[in-house]
Amino acid sequence: MIAVVSAATRIACRQMTVQHLEALQASLEQASGLPARPDWGRKATAHAELFHVLGGLTGDGDLALEVSSAAGRLHDLVLTVGPAADGLILSSRRRLLRQLRTSDADGAAKEMEHHLKGLHYMGRLACGASPARTTRPSPPRPQHTPG
Repeated sequence: MIAVVSAATRIACRQMTVQHLEALQASLEQASGLPARPDWGRKATAHAELFHVLGGLTGDGDLALEVSSAAGRLHDLVLTVGPAADGLILSSRRRLLRQLRTSDADGAAKEMEHHLKGLHYMGRLACGASPARTTRPSPPRPQHTPG
């Protein structure tokens, strides 16, 4: 899912017009203006709107469908994570918008990847995984043998 959304972000950045940027800014402002509590579901839906816009900008019907499917899964993930993720999501969307405004497709894709990995991590924690089990194990340290 992360690879699909990242690719769509990169493509969308190259297709971006002033009108698209204004629509994304309006979407961000709408999401920012909604309270995280008591209706997190409504705010999660506002956050997910970004993915529908990006998918539509790709100009590729199949990719747009994949992004739309990913948007549904991301919406569910945001619901699971809950209002604690609101600040993280809004900050990421602001950074993403800055990258899109400067037509930095690689920067926008990296921001999206970082954001989605963070949400995924928070989702695993919200579902009861311990922090130690949500990260990759460190490589074993070399053992010093007395010699």
